[in-house]
Amino acid sequence: MKLAVFDFDSTLMDGETIDFLAEPLGLEQKVADITKRAMAGDLDFFESLVERVSLLKGLSVDEVDRVCASLPMMNGATEVVRELKQKGYKVVCFSGGFRNATTPACKALGIDADFSNILHHEDGVLTGRVGGDMMFGFSKGDMIVRLQNLLGVSEDNTLVVGDGANDLSMFQHASTRVAFGANHILQKEATHIVDSGDLRDVLDCI
Repeated sequence: MKLAVFDFDSTLMDGETIDFLAEPLGLEQKVADITKRAMAGDLDFFESLVERVSLLKGLSVDEVDRVCASLPMMNGATEVVRELKQKGYKVVCFSGGFRNATTPACKALGIDADFSNILHHEDGVLTGRVGGDMMFGFSKGDMIVRLQNLLGVSEDNTLVVGDGANDLSMFQHASTRVAFGANHILQKEATHIVDSGDLRDVLDCI
């Protein structure tokens, strides 16, 4: 058994879900600036997530789902998942983003499971609160160890692919660590750097 774990935003998907969600509210630039600082490691991930989601208060769930249904997948996403599964990998997505985006996208890509966060809502409208599996900077590392134990997969048989500071914790538990279009803070911990914008190039790293 082998395990491949991909980040979602700016890795499997070409962009940041929360930035797209902020567009209808006219807050895209404000949210994008916070996202950029969080991914560079300049802000605590939990605090930045809570701050950004609070700005989405009042957005309808229907609008959230509409935006998430049209998110652009990264070039080569479908092909890399298919090839890895053919090579015997379980392919999983960890995201500091939201299930409204990751669950339908991962189903379409053929990914085995997704772990992300939940946008709290009442009466069909976002409350500005968030909870879930991937709230903290350490969350991805914590979850990958659980999966490795559950599946009986060693670090030597684990591939991780990500772009931001909140991927650092899962990089600590994999022998093959691909920084994909990544911030410098993640590149320093990577075994491979892919800057082509094509996920198929990840296959050259295994």
